[in-house]
Amino acid sequence: MATFVDNVTLHLKAGHGGNGCVSVKREKFKPLAGPDGGNGGDGGDIVLFSDPQVTTLLSYHRSPHINSPHGGPGMGDHRQGFKGEELVLSVPVGTVVKDPDGTVIADMNVPGMRVVVAPAGQGGLGNAALASTKRKAPGFALLGTKGFEGDVMLELKTLADVALVGYPSAGKSSLVAALSAARPKIADYPFTTLHPNLGVVQAGEVRYTIADVPGLIEGASEGKGLGLEFLRHVERCTALLHVIDCATLDPGRDPLSDLDVILAELAAYPVPSDQVPLLERPQLIALNKVDVPDAKDLADMVRPYLEERGYRVFEISAVSHEGLRQLSFALAELVEQGRKEALANEVVPVIMLRPRAVDDQGYIIRVEGGSGGNIYRVIGAKPERWVEQTDFNNEEAVGYLADRLAKAGVEDMLFKKGAVAGSTVIIGEGNGLVFDWEPTMPSAAELMTGPRGTDDRLNQNNRRTNKERRDEYYDLMDAKQEAREELVRERDAGLWQVDDEIADES
Repeated sequence: MATFVDNVTLHLKAGHGGNGCVSVKREKFKPLAGPDGGNGGDGGDIVLFSDPQVTTLLSYHRSPHINSPHGGPGMGDHRQGFKGEELVLSVPVGTVVKDPDGTVIADMNVPGMRVVVAPAGQGGLGNAALASTKRKAPGFALLGTKGFEGDVMLELKTLADVALVGYPSAGKSSLVAALSAARPKIADYPFTTLHPNLGVVQAGEVRYTIADVPGLIEGASEGKGLGLEFLRHVERCTALLHVIDCATLDPGRDPLSDLDVILAELAAYPVPSDQVPLLERPQLIALNKVDVPDAKDLADMVRPYLEERGYRVFEISAVSHEGLRQLSFALAELVEQGRKEALANEVVPVIMLRPRAVDDQGYIIRVEGGSGGNIYRVIGAKPERWVEQTDFNNEEAVGYLADRLAKAGVEDMLFKKGAVAGSTVIIGEGNGLVFDWEPTMPSAAELMTGPRGTDDRLNQNNRRTNKERRDEYYDLMDAKQEAREELVRERDAGLWQVDDEIADES
């Protein structure tokens, strides 16, 4: 027996972007070749594709961990890293994609729909792409960013034109087998159907699908039986067919009471706001098992009462196929009418352009209190991505990050928020990059004379320069000359005498 799975949690890990390359062209007779490091390749996205040929999520239930390939690193001679191959996952039409919090990401109710559920990491730029008129030979490259890593939930809501509802063992599976080529499991005990069965019916020129939903009992909308688990498969149906057992031997049951119980459960089941309530959709009633003599008599008795309530009633038998042709064409009329209304009421998508606000800088700075003083947290997609792309073992890369943050106005915003030199600044949520903020001097990349991979603004070298040594030497010589002149003045004033002068006087 085939296994039906309609709820799956996927553990996704998209590919990381490749790192950029740091390389300088070294070739004879080409002294001005310059940097030639290539960019890293992007990782592979994980994409969901609504495929009409797929009917179950069973394969993902057995293998929920899915990884897409990483991007390759850049190489010298302007060679780009290879891109990770996109990973496409086929899901049935009618699959609802949610995040772990239950927020709907996408409703894949259209065949051929594509949704990127796990975006891949971005490849880093090589030093050739970072070269400019001010920074002619960068000694650094950007790192690749990490791809999405997390969980998404898939919920299958079967897209069928007609849903068969009724009590367990009412003959819904037998009716599907009689109307279509589907062969569901059929037995004489309740809850034989544990998963929806789909069948395709051809009535004249109209082709439609029917769904056999597991039997409903009183309290199904509250979770009793299997009703709550599978009532969601009724949400997308155009019409409902109530299959009522006229040959039941259970005490206290009759066709009218069975119908009232099912209607109450359908009314209690909530549907999305953009969908028609279940009881407001077209409904037909099929009085099943009229091949049994007592059931035939009971059907003739209750039919007038059902017609008085406004229902169109059919007396059928899934065993002898009595009344099935009339029922199939009646359902085809409802389905065809529903399709015409859907085409007439089709909403044309409206593209709304929302311009970016003047004061929207793409990030925010949140001031958080701490035991050691205020903590300034920078939150934004760009600053966080820039930090992730920075190689902190390279001084020039750190200086480039400082220039990017200053150009984006982060330092000015920190001043406005009250930050001073030495304040704790964190970039990103949670355990982000923590550093003691020191206002940077304006970019002097065009004036830098240090070796590649270094930044003079970050170099805390305390060695004296030649000018400082020269100035110290001249100061020392001036001090010695002044001391000599002072001694001469004291000798001329008679404050002290040398030994030879004392011997001559004696």
